[in-house]
Amino acid sequence: MKSLRAHAAAMMSLLCFLTLPSLAAAQLARLNVGYSAISADQLPAWVAKETGIFAQNGLDVQLIFFTGGTTAILALVSGDVPITQVSGPGLVNSALAGSDAAFIAAGMTSLNYVLMGKAGVKSGEQLKGGTVAISRFGSATDSIARFALRKIGLTPGKDVTLVQVGSGPDRLGAVLSGRVTAAVINPPSNFIAEKKGLAVVADVAQMGLVFQHTGAATTRRYIRENPDTIRRYVKSHVEAVHRIWTDKEATVKTLGKYMGSNVDREILEKSRENILTEALLPKKQIPSLEGLKTVMEDIGERDPRAKTAKPEQFVDFTFIRELEQSGFIDGLYKKK
Repeated sequence: MKSLRAHAAAMMSLLCFLTLPSLAAAQLARLNVGYSAISADQLPAWVAKETGIFAQNGLDVQLIFFTGGTTAILALVSGDVPITQVSGPGLVNSALAGSDAAFIAAGMTSLNYVLMGKAGVKSGEQLKGGTVAISRFGSATDSIARFALRKIGLTPGKDVTLVQVGSGPDRLGAVLSGRVTAAVINPPSNFIAEKKGLAVVADVAQMGLVFQHTGAATTRRYIRENPDTIRRYVKSHVEAVHRIWTDKEATVKTLGKYMGSNVDREILEKSRENILTEALLPKKQIPSLEGLKTVMEDIGERDPRAKTAKPEQFVDFTFIRELEQSGFIDGLYKKK
C-alpha cells in the first residue's frame, strides 16, 4: 500500500511538471532573478533565459547582476530579488546571521578556479608581500583564495593581502595590468589569461575539493508563499542544465553574449567543456551536503556558529526531489 501511494505521488508530480507550460501559456509570471558573477558558473540561469526555457515554464524572468555572492545574497534576503544564483559561502554566512535563505538547486558542486599570477609570477613564494584579487569579502572567491593560499603554504592576511576587486573580468583586468600580484579567476577568464601568457600559481580544481558553489537559492518564506513559482523555476533550471550538457551551440552563444564580444569562440567552447563533469555540474542538480560541509569548515575558522550548524539547514530539497523521483530528470537525458 505504501509503495502504491509513493508511486501515485510520483506520477502526480510528473503530471504537474509536464503540464506547467500549458497552464502558464496565457500569462507569464514576472520574476526578477539575480546572478553573482560573470563566468561559466552562471550558465543555468543565462541559458534558461536565452533559450526560452523560462518562458516555456510560464516565467518572464529578468536577470539582474550583483557583483559577488555577498551582494547577491543581500539582495535576496532584502527582497530585491526572490531568487538568485549564489555561492555556498554567501548563503551560509547569511543564514548563520539569521536569514532564511536556502538552496533549491545545486548548480556547481565543485570548483574550477585557479590562482593566476601577474606577468612574471609563477610560484607561491613570489606572492609573499603581494595582493590577491577576490570579488568581495565573504564570497566564494574569498573562501577559494584562502583555501588555495593555505595549500601552497601561505597565510592570508599575513603573507598575502586579499583585496576586493569585483567581477571575474574585473579581476582578470587587475592581474593583466599588474595592479594585483594574483587573482582568483575561473573560465573563461583564466583561459584568456593563459592565452596572454600568465601562469597558474595554484589550481584549485586539481585539489579535489567538494564544494557547494554557485546554486539557485531563495528564502523559505518565498517558498511557503509561492511554491508554484519555485516549482517552475527549479524545472527550468534542470532543463537548462540539460541544455548545457547537450546543446553546444546554444550554450556557447549564450556564454558569448554575457561575457562580451571580445572573447573568442575557442575560449567559449573550452569554458563549456570545462564544466561538463558530474563533479562540477551534476545532471541531477541536488545540492551537495558534503560540499556545504566544506564551506562550513572554512567559515567555522572565523565564525563559531558554523561549527554547530548542520548542512541540511541550508537546503530545501522539496522541488528537486520531486523532479528526481518522478523520473523527469532521467527522462531528459534519455531523449534522443
